Order: sequence, then C-alpha cells, then structure tokens
Amino acid sequence: MKDRGNTDTRATSTVMKSGLLALAAISMAPAAHAEKFFSDSSVSLLYSDQYETFGNQTRTDTYVTFENVTAHDWGGTFLFVDRNQGRGTANDDDDLYGEFSPTLSLSWLSDVELGRGILKDVSLAGTYEFGGGTDATNVLTGLSFAWDVPGTVYFNSAFYYVNNSEISDDWQVTLTWGAPFELGASRFLFDGYIDYSSAASDHKADFHFNPQLKWDLGHYSGNPGVLYAGIEYSYWHNKYGIGEELIDTESAVSALVKFHF
Repeated sequence: MKDRGNTDTRATSTVMKSGLLALAAISMAPAAHAEKFFSDSSVSLLYSDQYETFGNQTRTDTYVTFENVTAHDWGGTFLFVDRNQGRGTANDDDDLYGEFSPTLSLSWLSDVELGRGILKDVSLAGTYEFGGGTDATNVLTGLSFAWDVPGTVYFNSAFYYVNNSEISDDWQVTLTWGAPFELGASRFLFDGYIDYSSAASDHKADFHFNPQLKWDLGHYSGNPGVLYAGIEYSYWHNKYGIGEELIDTESAVSALVKFHF
C-alpha cells in the first residue's frame, strides 16, 4: 500500500487533523468546571496463535493493551495503545498501535436536549489512529449516536469519513456495546465493537467483528469490575482491506486477562 502523496491529499489531511485537534481541544476545555461521570483505566493481556498475516499465514502474538475512558456531561474520550510481541515465526516482529477518540455532545453544546425515544444523544466524533505495521496516521471525523438499548450499559453507533495516510480515503461505520449479565452467583461482561470500512480504488471493503466475553473475578473478593478473565474473538474479512488473495479471513480466539484501576 502506498501513500498517494499528492497536494490535495496533504491539504485534506491537514484540514481533518486540524478539525480533530479542535474537537479534542473543545472537548477538554470545559473539563475544569464540567461534571465528570467516570474515568477508568485498564491493562489487558491477550494471547492467540490464530492471527492472520500476509501470505495467508497465521502468526502467534501476545498483546498488552492500555485503555483509558472518561465520560463527562460534555462528552468523553477513549484512548487505547496496543503493543504486540510476536512469537514463533513472528518473533521480533513487534509494533505499537493506538487510537485516541474524543466526542463532544451536541446536546451539551447547543443546550438543547437531542435525545428522543431510544436515542440518548448525538455527538461530534473523531478518532486519530497511529502506528501499526505501516506506521499509518489516519484521521476519522463524523457523528456518534448513543442509544438506550435494554440489557446494555452503553450502545453507540458512529459514522466517519476517514482520511487515510497510506491508502485512499473511505467511510467507516462503528458499533460499540457493553452488556453485563449474571449467571447464578457469577457476573460477566459481553462487550466489543464492529467496524465496517468501505472500499476505494486501492483497497477492498473490510468487516471486523471483535467481541469479548469476560468473567468478573473481582466480584468474588468484593471488588467487582476490577479483574476479568475470558476470551476475545476476532472475525476479520478482508483484513486491512487487502483481500483474501494475500490474507485469509481471520477467525481468532484469544485468551484474555484484564485489570482495571
């Protein structure tokens, strides 16, 4: 995959990055006097030998992931950074990848309640993607919709225009959810995301379904929501938009441990 590198692309990228920085700045500006609903950080450890890579090969990786999420009356932020440690044939083939995603509530910004029925709020949304194997710096800008879905603590849908640094620009739809439930004396959390990215002149449309099922171990020691163990499943068709000629559809189960602090 090559960076197009023309003047129009650079200008578009500059405008979108400026817009995302402005969104982040506006989101953070009122933090001193805004109401904070919660803030949470976590570290996860994942392991699988079923990740798909170039040449229709599988690879073994151990991922360490740091996440931080905040929620305020004005919106919120989400940050994660992945560090993968290759194993076996992928030994020493490591990289760092992260995303920073601020949102700005249009209800808060306009002082008009936009929620109706199951729609809770509409927000300006952006994401800055950085790192990875191709060292990409992609900028996503769009709208996010928060929904009141029974059985979930959050359910969001976002629609983005994506300015890609290494391939042609495209569109992305993202769903995220979190659904806690109980079975007898045990507590669980089913959460995750779905990404769909459109095709463009130099890449295919791709679909990524990435849920986690986690068992709340902290609940048994009187510290619910602190320590989880479980699995993550990754179904990724046309991974990276490359197509199955070079990378098979990924169907990977990972062992997972997650600690919140």
